[in-house]
Amino acid sequence: MTALLRAAWDFVVGDDWRLAAGVVVALGLTAALAATGLAAWWIAPLLVPAVLAASVRRGLIPRRRTGAPSERMYKVDQRGG
Repeated sequence: MTALLRAAWDFVVGDDWRLAAGVVVALGLTAALAATGLAAWWIAPLLVPAVLAASVRRGLIPRRRTGAPSERMYKVDQRGG
């Protein structure tokens, strides 16, 4: 059961928890406004691309850490073999 929950968490959150949180906020705001009777169909299509663009921008900004992300995540053999 925990493996299933861990896989679901990894699928939803993935690499950027901010992206998942932004989508949840956009959908929640849409639902809240729709519950009041206002036309809220435009909120999610407006906010989700903005959150996605912010996530891509964060991914393109060079990190100040040393080493490439793959070197931090995986042990890279520096001997070339």
